[in-house]
Amino acid sequence: MLSPSTPFFFNTLYDPYREGTDFVRGYPFSLRDGVPTALSHGLWLNIPDYDAPTQMVKPRERNTRYVDCVMTVPKNTLFPMCGMNLCFDRDLIGPALYFGLMGEGQPIGRYDDMWAGWCTKVICDHLGLGCKTGLPYVWHSKASNPFVNLRKEYKGIFWQEEMIPFFQNLTLNKETTDVCELYLEMAEKVRSGLGHIDPYFTKLADGMIAWIHGWRQLNPATKA
Repeated sequence: MLSPSTPFFFNTLYDPYREGTDFVRGYPFSLRDGVPTALSHGLWLNIPDYDAPTQMVKPRERNTRYVDCVMTVPKNTLFPMCGMNLCFDRDLIGPALYFGLMGEGQPIGRYDDMWAGWCTKVICDHLGLGCKTGLPYVWHSKASNPFVNLRKEYKGIFWQEEMIPFFQNLTLNKETTDVCELYLEMAEKVRSGLGHIDPYFTKLADGMIAWIHGWRQLNPATKA
């Protein structure tokens, strides 16, 4: 979080700001200052964060590979964000970190953190901010029930085949730089672009708007 990100050009030695590495030959000097890091997505050892079908196929698999690496997720590239090991700059991107409308009575579960990640990444790309993934690691020791997970994920497995292209093609008003306003614009595009899949997405859009209203009440803008 304390070092810049490099979303506009990939450095093959990963994070060039870490000790013992740098920008490789051919990396544009004009991009070497990087951009502010808005989000850091850490990883995990032991029990992997798999979807239910993969859990069922590989019930005994464990992640034992500790990779001493951090990299910036490139611009216009989405990633499946996990909320287990996450840090973000609330001043830069906080309003976008709404973890979706999930839980009892909802038709989908276990997509809340990924929804927040997709929304956040699109807004970071729009604002020229960075998202990193890699270090630090946590030890994940509580395995969830794959059959319970499948019931939660079932619709999402199919719906995400439309959700991902939606976010990949989502554009926001070029003149807007306020995260709250960008998120409200995104909510309306969720309503119009995903509402045909299921009424859930209309409720989700309403939830996104309610989230911003709550954020603004609890975080009133300071006068210059």
